Amino acid sequence: MTGRIVLTGAASGIGRAAAELFAAAGHACLLLDRDGPRLSEVVAALPGGAERHMGLALDLTDPAAFAEVEKVAGSVAAIINNAGMSDPSGVPLAEQSPEQGARLFALNVEAPLRLVEALSDRLEPGARIVNVASGAGLRAIPFRGAYSPTKAALIAQSRALAKARPDLCVTVLCPGFVRTDLVEALIAEGRIDPASATSKIPMARMASPTEMARGLTFLASPEAAPLSGSFVALDGASWVFGGSIRFNNQGAPELAVWAEGTKYLVQNEPELAAYLPQDGAYEAQIRCLDAGACYAGLHQAAADFVKAGSRPASLTLVLPPVPADVQGAADHAAAKMAVATLACEFGATGLRINALQVAPHISAQEVAGVLHWVAGVEAQFLTGQVLDLGSLGQ
Repeated sequence: MTGRIVLTGAASGIGRAAAELFAAAGHACLLLDRDGPRLSEVVAALPGGAERHMGLALDLTDPAAFAEVEKVAGSVAAIINNAGMSDPSGVPLAEQSPEQGARLFALNVEAPLRLVEALSDRLEPGARIVNVASGAGLRAIPFRGAYSPTKAALIAQSRALAKARPDLCVTVLCPGFVRTDLVEALIAEGRIDPASATSKIPMARMASPTEMARGLTFLASPEAAPLSGSFVALDGASWVFGGSIRFNNQGAPELAVWAEGTKYLVQNEPELAAYLPQDGAYEAQIRCLDAGACYAGLHQAAADFVKAGSRPASLTLVLPPVPADVQGAADHAAAKMAVATLACEFGATGLRINALQVAPHISAQEVAGVLHWVAGVEAQFLTGQVLDLGSLGQ
């Protein structure tokens, strides 16, 4: 990628952490935010400063703002639509005015699409569009007004855009509970109880903004191409958790990514193993399962994984397409739910489990590109998810 990274909501939190990672990787950034002073601080702190990066202070709920972005964008490699807003009023949805919901729809749903449309002629071939939704788009959060509906709308809009624009890679990141500066302030003020919050997260901790930023940098990379149209719930398994128990707040600590590295151990798939490094301190077990025997294969892989004793470590299963026969379809569904179940049971032990459901036209090299992040140490807060590779091409 040679073009700019256009990143909204860049003055703080996940957006600022993402700007730092993109800049550190050598990308020139165009950063957008309403908070001009803080945005200037971010630009100045990046490698190369204002000579290499640009900040625009603007309101993305104003349709006129997008023409300003188009004027200065240049060639664009990726758009990261991170800006968003919630509704802290606590007013029940049925009692709100249409105008209250319209504010959230304007920023959370309409602005991402308007930015893509405004920069359509600036996008490089194969450009990445990464929309930041929320776990609230996957499960309802009451008394937050239209927040959950707008995030669900953004997820659906992203898949529709991926189908309409196969020349682009369109994905969604759904963060879980992230310990941003704002959350830290709310904890200090007693408005958030961290023990209560983490009791609903199987991994029993909140994520750091940098963990979310690593997810964004992966989804903006060429390796994310098979995931177009999909969402990634980077939430410590809170989305797949049914809420039947409460977890303690003694989660496994976040590891130092660059110090650890990942050792990928692929069983009986030499072609796949050839694309993945075999050294590093973080152990990533990878098993490919057979159609019609997915659940049995997964159960055995999980048993072996636990007995191996490595902590922390990940287990990633590669699933075939869903079989057409009745028993095969049932077996496949059981395996997918077992991924979620095991993720919740592993909890804060330092063990993670995910799966990739791979379409027939996806190559081993493409699978390895996704596995490198999903199974590796950079995706420490990802567990319990089954990601579809190549589903739009079927």
